[in-house]
Amino acid sequence: MEENRKLEKIIFTPDGEEPVEFFVLEQTTVGGKNYILVTDFEEGDGEALILKDISDPSDEESRYVIVSDDDELQAVAGIFEELLEDIKFE
Repeated sequence: MEENRKLEKIIFTPDGEEPVEFFVLEQTTVGGKNYILVTDFEEGDGEALILKDISDPSDEESRYVIVSDDDELQAVAGIFEELLEDIKFE
């Protein structure tokens, strides 16, 4: 039986660009850094991104950047694949 859960929605506002809504699939911490796996569609296949929290403890809101370093991306993607058995990165 498939679990039907409501995904948390966040709004990502890149500098100088229009806000974009994402749905959080999973989160994890690696090496003391927090990462979230987000998608642009709540159901079905969609684009997925891994975002890293770069916030300072004094920040009012969380600040995230898209993980673009290949080694970091592969390492964190592997963890998300283990956490979510139905997710496969291409």
